Amino acid sequence: MTRRQIIAAAGVGAALGAVPAAAKTMVRQRSAGASSPLDTHDALGLADLVRRRQISATELLDMAVARARALQPTLNFMAQDLEGYARHRIKNGVGTGMFAGVPWLIKDLNTHIAGERTGQGSRLYADYKADVTSELVRRYEAAGLVIFGKTTTPEFGLTATTESIATGSTRNPWNVAHSSGGSSGGAAAAVAAGVIPAAHATDGGGSIRIPASCCGLFGLKPSRGRVPMGPLRTEGWGGLSTHHVVTRSVRDSAALLDVTHGQEPGSRYVAPSPPPRGFLAALAQRSKGLRIALMTTPLSGSPVDPECVAAVEETAHLCIRLGHHIEVAAPKLDVAAMGFAQFVLMGGALAADLEDRGKALGVPLDTQVVEPITLAFVETARNFTARDYARANAIMQTAALAMANFMTNYDMILSPTLAAPPIALGQIGLSPGVDFQTWGRRTSTYTPFAALANSTGQPSMSVPLSMSKSGLPIGSMFTGRYGEEVLLLRLAAQLEQAAPWAHRRPTLA
Repeated sequence: MTRRQIIAAAGVGAALGAVPAAAKTMVRQRSAGASSPLDTHDALGLADLVRRRQISATELLDMAVARARALQPTLNFMAQDLEGYARHRIKNGVGTGMFAGVPWLIKDLNTHIAGERTGQGSRLYADYKADVTSELVRRYEAAGLVIFGKTTTPEFGLTATTESIATGSTRNPWNVAHSSGGSSGGAAAAVAAGVIPAAHATDGGGSIRIPASCCGLFGLKPSRGRVPMGPLRTEGWGGLSTHHVVTRSVRDSAALLDVTHGQEPGSRYVAPSPPPRGFLAALAQRSKGLRIALMTTPLSGSPVDPECVAAVEETAHLCIRLGHHIEVAAPKLDVAAMGFAQFVLMGGALAADLEDRGKALGVPLDTQVVEPITLAFVETARNFTARDYARANAIMQTAALAMANFMTNYDMILSPTLAAPPIALGQIGLSPGVDFQTWGRRTSTYTPFAALANSTGQPSMSVPLSMSKSGLPIGSMFTGRYGEEVLLLRLAAQLEQAAPWAHRRPTLA
């Protein structure tokens, strides 16, 4: 396409994105040709267009902003509009980094731009502005990415759907009655809908992989200590949380890890060194004869929807056809103890942060400023002791050791990402009209697989290989050994080539 054709086609694509009738029905798999570079190119491809001067950073931003504004009323994925910030950035130059000129969205949770609001999905942070810029944001901008907004999150990233009182419900582009997942549901909805081909996300208990599964995207949670979280803190939820992205292509995920990984000042730990030439270059080598443990039943024993079991079994058969070895196996871990430890680490950190914020504002913590489930987290955590925190830390270390021992016999574990296809909105939000125990049971039985990798610090990815009979995406999850993202990415690239998913888009895209 010529420069003029690219720009003209983008205008058509933006207009189509605004059709409201498509939002009211079950969307269909699209087979028609794409009409915009936002459809035909991943982030690396867009950067190449800018590099070869077939399109400018301003023109790409115009396209992304037009799509975001057209789709926002339907999907509600934008927490904040930073178009002015983006245009100022382009005016001052985007540099020559790997992603120079590519429009970008960051999640509105513990990811800061000095002087801009970080809302955390909460009324309690409605006017909060950090006076520092996150190290990760600095690395994104050094790579040339142009940040034009922040995406929605449930309050403090506490649940597996993106619904909040502060910003409303984010809807799934495949069916707007359903959840886009959480807590990076805004990012996933934006990418799945074709606003941009990749977006920043975070994962403290599955929050990259869950929305990737719900929205038909690739989502990699890196190893603990791989991607910076500072400078306000270099560890989230006692090491459970990390940052990365949701993407349409595997190579974008690898390249974005290349431009963001590495130790930051003050880090307590750092992940093992990446491949000598980087993650993207490592994709050129295909993995052979991987030993993969297949786990279709959660360690908790909770039920799994037959469609999710069938999807992961088909993924296992695909891996066998590609020359890998599958064996039904699962680690032996104390699930109850790990659940306690996760709750102590998350609840304790949340209570400390919110109490400090409440004191700074001079307001009590109640349901006028935080949601009922959030408040229940805080009230329960107030009873924790220093001994509980020490026990929680010891439990996580024991689990990591047990997993490391289990994985001396396997390169990775394959399981469903979720125990059911994307659920309807209104089931596991933080203001559900049910008690804390009922909410916890609903959430844990929907997401019984994902949090294990957060507890142990291992890398884990959701790969969009399947669709439900009702037309909703179903992800398959692979969890690798600590520090070995490269094996996961190589396998993902192999799966992407064998069973492509790039053509599979909701009609809202």
